[in-house]
Amino acid sequence: MRITVLSLILISFSSLAIAQGPEVTSYLQNTTVTGTYYTQGNSTAQPNNILVNCQKVEYSTNWAYITTEGVPSYATGPFLDGNPSQASAQGAIYKMPLTPTPNTTNPTATNPGNIGIFINGVSLFDWRDGVAWNNNTQALCGGPGNPPCPGGPQASQDWNRDAIPAEKAGFDCSKGHPAMGNYHHHQNPSAFKLDKVVISNICNLYDADGLYALDDTKHSPLIGFAYDGYPIYGAFGYQNTTGGGGITRMKSSYLLNTATTRAAGPPTTGTYFNGYFKEDYIYVANSTSDYLDEHNGRFCVTPEYPNGTYAYFATVDADWNSAYPYVVGPTFYGNVVGGKVTSITEPTTVYTPNSTNDILLDKTNITIFPNPASDLIAIQVNDLVREDLSVELLDINGKVIRKTKINKGQTIAYFDTQTIYAGIYMVRISSGSFNTNKKIVIQKD
Repeated sequence: MRITVLSLILISFSSLAIAQGPEVTSYLQNTTVTGTYYTQGNSTAQPNNILVNCQKVEYSTNWAYITTEGVPSYATGPFLDGNPSQASAQGAIYKMPLTPTPNTTNPTATNPGNIGIFINGVSLFDWRDGVAWNNNTQALCGGPGNPPCPGGPQASQDWNRDAIPAEKAGFDCSKGHPAMGNYHHHQNPSAFKLDKVVISNICNLYDADGLYALDDTKHSPLIGFAYDGYPIYGAFGYQNTTGGGGITRMKSSYLLNTATTRAAGPPTTGTYFNGYFKEDYIYVANSTSDYLDEHNGRFCVTPEYPNGTYAYFATVDADWNSAYPYVVGPTFYGNVVGGKVTSITEPTTVYTPNSTNDILLDKTNITIFPNPASDLIAIQVNDLVREDLSVELLDINGKVIRKTKINKGQTIAYFDTQTIYAGIYMVRISSGSFNTNKKIVIQKD
């Protein structure tokens, strides 16, 4: 009887382990920390009193259910294009398939609005912003301040505006913005200021961060899932689809039209430059392993899927600026069966993350700057933070004189050192068994 009971227990744990794959375990959960936001002209983030990241993750035999307010742990805003919204609580439940399946017949086009979810509960949108070109009037249509498009906002237009260049002025430092309160990313959710070539000055005053920081020395983290259930990774992966060949930037196979005029549609001008519209890009299949397919993904081995999976990548160019089609699109690879639901109508198991707080961070990927410092110290984690990090500033005797933290889903923290004496100090970053110290010099005039 003991053998039988033990066997049943082992079978039970084995089934549980299978159920708790990356589709369940990857989401960042939180029930205590609330978010912050910036308003224009004020560099001090204000509390929004909204729980950040995901509040609950449940699963059944076939589905994962993620309950979230849709607000990140990094500060949001401001949005300098006149957008009157702030990130607001969504009270959303996402139903996502545990076992995605490819669509081998007629690929589904991505649609306006939500097409997936990041692991911090924030919405993923595709490349568009709802504005198009009306050839009859030779002017923009749809969106704020423009007349409606023929056939309505969901109708197919010949020329559709790309949100990334068109709405750049309205993205915050984390490359996100809200649509009627629904905060979302169309693109790689890493701060503008961490790109090799910085194309927005929004981070100069409103110093937010992002879900993760780009690192071209390691495979990018799993950062989300599309509505077809396939995982989304950051910008870097293994050179070879089998997991070898070193780390490389995953490259879009969409090429930008460089012609000085368009055969039809809007004129090519300083306002309507090449790349302003989605139709300016042409898909050219490339068999090289680090080039992605027409959906912006490939079948490959990843750290979370050692046996291989189809995966999307949040593409960037050589300057680490977002590259079309950005994340997913313009069509899905798989059958689109996921999405938002209003309730859960089947028995589920609540997933509770491992409470050991053991995390895997490369100590060399934590940067303290400037060093020497005078008025301010920044602590930057060039990775994805999956557990809250304690960050302490210690004097030469080991006394803690400042303390803060980097919450899961953030990458950066600060110490105001204006009133601290000149000298040698240590910054200690820790969580569970993880502990590292960095020396910092504070100088005063």
